[in-house]
Amino acid sequence: MNMDNLKSALFSILILVALGGIGYWAVTSLQSGPEHLDYQEIKELKKENEELKKELKNLNTQLASLQPKVEDTVPEVVKEESKPVVEQTKTEPTTPTKYKNQTLINELQKLVDGNIFIKLKSQGTRVGTVQKFLNLYNKTSNRIDNDYGATTQKLVIAFQKDQGLKADGELGPTTFKKMIDWLKKQG
Repeated sequence: MNMDNLKSALFSILILVALGGIGYWAVTSLQSGPEHLDYQEIKELKKENEELKKELKNLNTQLASLQPKVEDTVPEVVKEESKPVVEQTKTEPTTPTKYKNQTLINELQKLVDGNIFIKLKSQGTRVGTVQKFLNLYNKTSNRIDNDYGATTQKLVIAFQKDQGLKADGELGPTTFKKMIDWLKKQG
């Protein structure tokens, strides 16, 4: 009977270890909704990037086959003396002027476009965006904790006062636009 108890105890320990391992895996691999969406978007962008690289390669191949070879258009005498000419074309920029904090400007613009409002006790990456801005504005390196607490509120109120806005500590499109304007003025 003693051997059966030992086998039963060992089997129970193995089951507990297995369940513990599965539980640990589940806890460490779970993602929040926004993290999962970001991960999916990154995967889609990588796939799209690979497709665009293939398309670019195909287009370059097609372009090379359409261009006449230099040998076909140059007389025999000149062939020996000439060096290959690389044709350079000047392209006009098609994207708007980039600022040094363009990523932050884009994040703030999403808040404007989404008509987002943030107030005390709000949480999430949107709050983190505001905290990043406040660190730049105040030349500080406070922790980005994605939590709109009293410290963040005080900094928002100070910014709103500096910009001539209603200093209530609540963020909306008007305050976000002022933040964007300030970033653009920084270059």
